[in-house]
Amino acid sequence: MNSFNATLMLETLRGKRMMFVGDSLNRGQYVSMICLLHKLIPDDQKSMKTHKNGSLTVFKARDYNTSIEFYWAPFLLESNSDNAIVHRISDRVVRKGSINKHGKNWKGVDILVFNTYLWWMTGLEMKVLKGSFEEENKEIIKVSTEEAYGMGMRSMLRWVRKNMDRKKTRVFFTSMSPTHAKGIDWGGEPGENCYNQTTMIEDPNYWGSDSRKSIMKVIGEVFSKSKYPITFLNITQLSNYRKDAHTSIYKKQWNPLTPEQLANPISYADCTHWCLPGLQDTWNELLFAKLFYP
Repeated sequence: MNSFNATLMLETLRGKRMMFVGDSLNRGQYVSMICLLHKLIPDDQKSMKTHKNGSLTVFKARDYNTSIEFYWAPFLLESNSDNAIVHRISDRVVRKGSINKHGKNWKGVDILVFNTYLWWMTGLEMKVLKGSFEEENKEIIKVSTEEAYGMGMRSMLRWVRKNMDRKKTRVFFTSMSPTHAKGIDWGGEPGENCYNQTTMIEDPNYWGSDSRKSIMKVIGEVFSKSKYPITFLNITQLSNYRKDAHTSIYKKQWNPLTPEQLANPISYADCTHWCLPGLQDTWNELLFAKLFYP
């Protein structure tokens, strides 16, 4: 695989917009991309601002007349978790057929990188709203997670087909990012997680229990019928080995830690997000390779 070339990437982005759309894992990939590029740009030629209620973050490189953006939409569809700042809602509801709510903010982008997975994983079922969130008597149905996720994927593909110019735009979709919250998956002790893990998983066939193969199957089925070419970035297997690469206890804590938590670091280790620099730079190497050597 050709290694990441920041100069080539910036020249390609000249006069263009690149946008990452999805959840905080996609935000991590977005931040990684900026970290890989920004050292080539003089300080007085770059800026980073957050707009639109915190949903949109825009990095600009003025010399290149380019922007690299992140847009918060954890389900891609409209949901009750769309507030980019306050979104810790356990009873998640996603609205059917609502992709235009966010999609209007993605128009005119030249390189689009989607992801969505973890927010759908609330159990075996997902709540789906028919109608709008404004209605007093809401009709909410429960469907299997796979059915709901397939609905989201089909909405995304329809939106891309209607709104993107295949001659000008490249669209990518990043597969599920694995978590390492269950040490028993890799032969660890019960109750163990990514905390204090310093080595990779060596088993080439390892697949963590939190990465649902049924969801990968849904993606395969929906994408195989797509009339618009979307490049699939399959980061799941390579990331599965990296139980040592999470932010663990070294992350921003939104609430002060309790004495009980401080006494037991495993209890507050973040085994979902990734350290930077780190694994997500590899995701962007893959993105770079697929962009230039498809």
